[in-house]
Amino acid sequence: MKGSPTYSEQELVDLLKQRTQQAFSYLYDNYAATLNGVILGIIQDPEVSGDVLQEVFVKVWRQIGTYDPSKGRLFTWMFNIARTTSIDMLRSREWKNSQRNHSLDDAHTDLPEKRGIGEEMGLRKMISGLREEHKVLVELNYFEGYTQEEISGMLNIPLGTVKTRMRAAIVQLRKQVQ
Repeated sequence: MKGSPTYSEQELVDLLKQRTQQAFSYLYDNYAATLNGVILGIIQDPEVSGDVLQEVFVKVWRQIGTYDPSKGRLFTWMFNIARTTSIDMLRSREWKNSQRNHSLDDAHTDLPEKRGIGEEMGLRKMISGLREEHKVLVELNYFEGYTQEEISGMLNIPLGTVKTRMRAAIVQLRKQVQ
């Protein structure tokens, strides 16, 4: 019985560009769990994360020709695809509608086990009153831990715009607290 092949990153990319099924299986076997963790960190719904993971691998398969090793490692490229696909899902009308359709009990059980001080203070409830463009930034920065620079890159908006919107969101939140 043969063991699973191992590839250097360049060999793997070359085989993926040649549409080699064995290379794609290797890619899935070695990266699916990690990418699913990235997706779950954003989506927090195991069912939906599986769908997003599948979409991520379809994008990788279709877009492997655009991968440029001079801009970063293969994993970093796939990580960014997973992150942006997850964020796109959160922004989609379908996702928002599905979240509206959850009962109160369902919404409660979907929350992460670790509830931080932000939840205890009702910060998530306060954030829900913000404009959508502000809410996304606060969620990504405060709850997901992304820097403003990372958010700028993820959402493809200028860093100055991210900073201005974050400042406006903070001002709005302060007004709610006072």
